[in-house]
Amino acid sequence: MNGARRNTVLVVDDTPANVTLLTGLLTSRYKTKIATNGDKALRIANTDPMPDLILLDIMMPGMDGYEVCTRLKQAPQTQHIPVIFLTAKTDVEDETRGLALGAVDYITKPISPPILLSRVEAQLELKAARDALHDQNAMLERKVQERTHELSVLQDVVMVAMGSLAESRDPETGNHIRRTQQYVKILAQQLCDHPRFRSYLTPENIEMLSKSAPLHDIGKVGVPDHILLKPGKLTAEEFEQMKKHTNYGRDAIVAAESTLASETSFLTCAREIAYSHQEKWDGSGYPEGLAGDVIPISARLMAVADVYDALISRRVYKPPFPHEKAVAILKEGQGTHFDPDMIEAFLSISDAFYAIAQQFADSQRAVESKAGISQEKST
Repeated sequence: MNGARRNTVLVVDDTPANVTLLTGLLTSRYKTKIATNGDKALRIANTDPMPDLILLDIMMPGMDGYEVCTRLKQAPQTQHIPVIFLTAKTDVEDETRGLALGAVDYITKPISPPILLSRVEAQLELKAARDALHDQNAMLERKVQERTHELSVLQDVVMVAMGSLAESRDPETGNHIRRTQQYVKILAQQLCDHPRFRSYLTPENIEMLSKSAPLHDIGKVGVPDHILLKPGKLTAEEFEQMKKHTNYGRDAIVAAESTLASETSFLTCAREIAYSHQEKWDGSGYPEGLAGDVIPISARLMAVADVYDALISRRVYKPPFPHEKAVAILKEGQGTHFDPDMIEAFLSISDAFYAIAQQFADSQRAVESKAGISQEKST
């Protein structure tokens, strides 16, 4: 055997002479275990180290070989062990029944030693090949899972990095992305059992929404500094330029999608959010003036998250509003600016929004630094 592990064969037979004959033939090549009845055979088969092959007599008192084989093949931990029937039953019907129960071979008595050893060896080689293939498949599956995880992490990093690129030019402060990402996630989770949203807000889609949210304002990289960083109120012409950030965001993501061989769900979702998060429930938003359920669910969720965070955050043109006032303003927009059911959900978890705002609050230093940069760029 050249130091290789010796296979173990379980011999199941209630006749001592048969057991002696079989173990005598096998012990020079294999380790052997013995069971003289069906109950003991099942116990041994389920005990580590488990046998690599079972030689099973059919005619035994109590539990016969057919029943033993049936139980072995029904149990996940033993169903992979090959079973060879050894029996004096020579009818074709008996052989057919044994093979139908899951046995890999059927040898009739009296036993021919060369035939027995040849068939045992053949079945053990097949089992070794199956085990090797199973191990290889398990290893490949682990590698696929590891690679999938790596790609998922890379997606997260890229999305946040791209979103941060837009924020680096915006007077908004650094944790806006993290906060809105969390707001979208908990709001979607709150709505996942709602009849209007249940089919869309699956766990997979909620994760996708969370990944996509950082790109909601990616289009702001295309807005000129003198408009984006203006501390005062925008003129009508300037506001028209600012509104184009939704188009710029959509176009950037479409360009990214065009380089891929197939559609990627998280980019599709990101495109919807970037393009439509400024739409309003009553149709008074932009860029297309969509209304009601025509607005993508992803964009409606983002609208609630984005407006709440804008209200509670310091901007160059306003101080932060208290949480209570921000909640009141969103409630006022129920059915006009926002999907009414989403606001109901928001109101029920507004404390969780506030907790996220506190957890990812911008430091005063960061706020002042950002404001200083903005003023410098605007002069």
